Amino acid sequence: MKLSIKNMKKKYKNGDGVENINIDVYEGEFLTMLGPSGCGKSTILRTLGGFLDIDEGEILIDGLPVQNLPPEKRPTAMVFQSYNLWPHMTVYDNLAFGLEIKKMPKDQIKREIEKGLKLVKMESFANKYPGQLSGGQQQRVAIARALLLKPSVLLLDEPFSALDAKIRAQMREELKKIQEELNITVVFVTHDQEEAMALSHRIVVMNKGIVEQIGTPTEIYDRPATEYVASFIGEMNFFHENDGSTIAVRPEDVVITKEEQSGAVQGYVRTIMVLGHYVEVNVDVGDNVVKTYLTRSLADSLKVRDKVSLLFNKKCIYAA
Repeated sequence: MKLSIKNMKKKYKNGDGVENINIDVYEGEFLTMLGPSGCGKSTILRTLGGFLDIDEGEILIDGLPVQNLPPEKRPTAMVFQSYNLWPHMTVYDNLAFGLEIKKMPKDQIKREIEKGLKLVKMESFANKYPGQLSGGQQQRVAIARALLLKPSVLLLDEPFSALDAKIRAQMREELKKIQEELNITVVFVTHDQEEAMALSHRIVVMNKGIVEQIGTPTEIYDRPATEYVASFIGEMNFFHENDGSTIAVRPEDVVITKEEQSGAVQGYVRTIMVLGHYVEVNVDVGDNVVKTYLTRSLADSLKVRDKVSLLFNKKCIYAA
């Protein structure tokens, strides 16, 4: 166990915040806190880094309580969305700053910085200033700076949200590679479910200050524990039953046939949209619109206003 959060509570004056937070993070694990803005994920991250005091509970890193230690005394390093690089210092000096505070010898600092820059593919940028770098390059430097401190837990607060989609995907892939290469323990915050699914060993789904579910990306996608998780992760169709229960079905788990089937849901094809290698077919079922994903060959036999039957390969049921 690398990090353990026990019965943690942090409330703001307006009543927002988090409570009853119990999360264990294992050595070498990439754990992502996922949820919409204001759900409490960044609050948890900042309590881990020492930037916010907690009201109740305990935070253990490597088995030792750290909740009363200031940020600089904790075995953590944090990478923010806004990079937080010193604009008047070169890349080299930005990276050297934390190591100099630790009283590391100059020749060792040089070796460590060379290794750090190589890791994030920025070897030729040591003498540049942050203002001369793109957003993606600045974020690479920020990640290298955090890694040079050799933290027990690396904390990342929406580090890629200011980057454009292509750079973001590239940075995501590089972070995953660095994490696996160094076997570092990472707690990552994002509101982007695709990012969470792509990077994480496990995901903590947050909602209004509480934990809704903790599980692997596969568990959370295939077996969402609550209706909220089902609605937040991926696309989902919901059917509200007369007994107050709700049935949830992924678009890829809907089978469409033109033949009448007993027990099938009846509807009419509303729209057909070709999205590259698959087709989104939306079906009117009473007042509901059911989204389905089909292969192009299956969709070729359908046209708008066709009467169809829908069967479900897999579904989740949530009691009233």
